[in-house]
Amino acid sequence: MPYVAVPKDLTAVKTKAVGPLTKRQAICFSIGGVIGVPLFFATRGAIGDSSAVLIMLGTMLPVFFLAIYEKDGQPAEKVLRNILRSKFFFPQTRSYKTENFYYKINQLQQEEYTVGTTKEKTIIQKKSTKPTSKTTIKK
Repeated sequence: MPYVAVPKDLTAVKTKAVGPLTKRQAICFSIGGVIGVPLFFATRGAIGDSSAVLIMLGTMLPVFFLAIYEKDGQPAEKVLRNILRSKFFFPQTRSYKTENFYYKINQLQQEEYTVGTTKEKTIIQKKSTKPTSKTTIKK
């Protein structure tokens, strides 16, 4: 008895509309044909068959690319839109500044204490906090 392999994830299976092509692919291929074939017949008399075929392919390939390419479930135009938005429309650098609490504690300690050194030992004295004429003392 023949066996058929069935994929476990059925969301990745696309419905086929025209033969082996999905509806999106059939529409894009027909648009490419509508653009490329008349262009070939219009230019082959003036520039020759080989050059006309190259021009036809050059105009049809971007449309074929839109039909076939898909990345992470997104079609090509969404991928290109996301790339353009991230590169040109939104800023590239994201500044993230952290507050270093150890640095702040160190600054507070340096403001609070003075350090003096002698030959024998290091002297650490607390700065005096005498009120000045501008400060008021609450009672």
